[in-house]
Amino acid sequence: MVTIVGLENYKIYATHGAYDFEKNKSQPFVFSIWATLSSEEIDDKLENTLNYADLQDAVENIVVDSEPVNLMETLCSNLVAELKSNLLISEIKIRVEKPNAPLPKEGGLAIVEHHWTRV
Repeated sequence: MVTIVGLENYKIYATHGAYDFEKNKSQPFVFSIWATLSSEEIDDKLENTLNYADLQDAVENIVVDSEPVNLMETLCSNLVAELKSNLLISEIKIRVEKPNAPLPKEGGLAIVEHHWTRV
């Protein structure tokens, strides 16, 4: 049995991007995070699982409360670095969407997905 705890479509506003103008005005980012737990047994105690609020807090810490970065890939790596300290987590999958990314043509959704596995 595998248990995955997740937070999907968590929308926040932040100032990240490769272009200077992206660092001057907040824009939406949408995060979905799935964490696979290493324990097969959950004994109905919150301390033996991953609290959804911890996922929201990690996104806030890395995306809102930290210095701006250029790449969504960096946001993903920084989120993994924060979350992997929880030894209950054996795998993390993160999807970041940037709905207002400055694309040269109309249409499309800029995304980055990152997958980490504890070895």
